Amino acid sequence: MLGAMEVSAASLTPRQLYKLMTGSIVPRPIGWISTRSKEGAFNLAPFSYFIAVSSDPPTLMFSSGMRGAGTPKDTLKNARETEEFVANIVTADLAEAMNITAIDAPPGTSEFELAGVTPSASTEVAAPRVLESPIHFECKVSHVLEIGSNILVFGQIVHIHVDDSVLLSGDKIDIEKLRPVGRLAGSGYVHISDLFEMERPAYSDAVVQGDVAES
Repeated sequence: MLGAMEVSAASLTPRQLYKLMTGSIVPRPIGWISTRSKEGAFNLAPFSYFIAVSSDPPTLMFSSGMRGAGTPKDTLKNARETEEFVANIVTADLAEAMNITAIDAPPGTSEFELAGVTPSASTEVAAPRVLESPIHFECKVSHVLEIGSNILVFGQIVHIHVDDSVLLSGDKIDIEKLRPVGRLAGSGYVHISDLFEMERPAYSDAVVQGDVAES
């Protein structure tokens, strides 16, 4: 029989917990978050602590750590001060550009320029979107929650752009055309290419087939 790791989370360092969590909770979607500072500077950075939270109201969340000495990252600072951001979807063609925007650049640096991607005007927020990305969610900050050393930023979606090239009928996304990239641990990423489907079973069908034991 294989051995097992059994340990109290309280006995581990944040770094140990980070490795175990990011190596196990995979793949994670990447929120490529674009913001605009109060002074008008553009910022772009990827976050893999990113998730859809609700569709009514439509809400996204990204979680940001801090720089050294407790200084907020530009994305967090901008989102808090302007109360808006855009979540851009990272595709396989944009993976290298996304990785460049993860650089620890000095405050005020435009990661758009570093990565060679194009800031494009949004419709309902001042923060720019990444023109090359096929899907953008323009968001207004609805809640900011501090959990330990991380800050969770919730944004209510106010405008959605989906390029026709990845849009199917019935408001569905063509995942094979979108080719999104997922985050693993360390320097690992994954292409979403090995797809399969499973229909959600009905309880009544399972009982009829004898898959659920009667009490």
